[in-house]
Amino acid sequence: MIAFNTKRKITDGIMYVFMSLGLIGVVSALMFILIYIFSNSAGFLNWSFITGIETGILPMIVTTLLVVLVSISIALPVGIATAVYLNEYSGNSKYVRILRLAIDTLAGIPSIIYGLFGLLIFSRMMGFGQSIIAGGFTLSIMALPVIIRTTEESLKSIPDAVREGSLAVGATKFQTIRHVVLPPALPGIITAVILAIGRMVGESAPVLLTVGISRNLPRSIFESGRTLTIHLYHLTSEAINPEDFNMAFATAAVLIILVTLINTATKIITLKFRKNASVE
Repeated sequence: MIAFNTKRKITDGIMYVFMSLGLIGVVSALMFILIYIFSNSAGFLNWSFITGIETGILPMIVTTLLVVLVSISIALPVGIATAVYLNEYSGNSKYVRILRLAIDTLAGIPSIIYGLFGLLIFSRMMGFGQSIIAGGFTLSIMALPVIIRTTEESLKSIPDAVREGSLAVGATKFQTIRHVVLPPALPGIITAVILAIGRMVGESAPVLLTVGISRNLPRSIFESGRTLTIHLYHLTSEAINPEDFNMAFATAAVLIILVTLINTATKIITLKFRKNASVE
């Protein structure tokens, strides 16, 4: 028995060392990327570069934010509603299995295919042209599998006893989901939103085909524009002098800062919503 306990402790220690090394490796890689990007953007990353319209990247920032806002406004309610249906209402019928297969298939489709689909359906057939709303619809479809699967896994983590207790005191199915199931699942929904936003901001092929490359400052979601990823691609593809690459690194640094700010704002808003729901 003593030998067994000793062997188990040794095994646990070895696994702990491997996990610690993996954590150190991930953090080190992240820090190296951040330091490399921000060090190469030094001297170019300033307020005039961020807020400038003609010589800066303000139009690209505005376009990126509008695309993300339109996309998440469409994908989030549809994705959460689908996840709630799959986990709370549907069984394991043939049609539900087909639906799950379709969601998994959507997650594996290359982004360029989404871009071609958005160009054909939203830009041409629906008459939106190359515009922010066309790109928003396209990216919302891309984000659906991430939101649905992550939210569904979060809902599965809620014990059935919680649902049964709510139903036992007379609450309806919808009331149980709204007040008992969804609030504890909000951390998983936050994760889904962050993952979806990260994919939306980082995509280039779909927005290139649906949003366009216009460098103007968009005044509505029905106008064309250029996102930060497309602008970064143009800077690197046309770079000749070292200064051109420094501007590209400065744009990449702004992109990282923008994603961080969006994710932080999402967490704050969701936590406030969760606090209000718990008070109710």
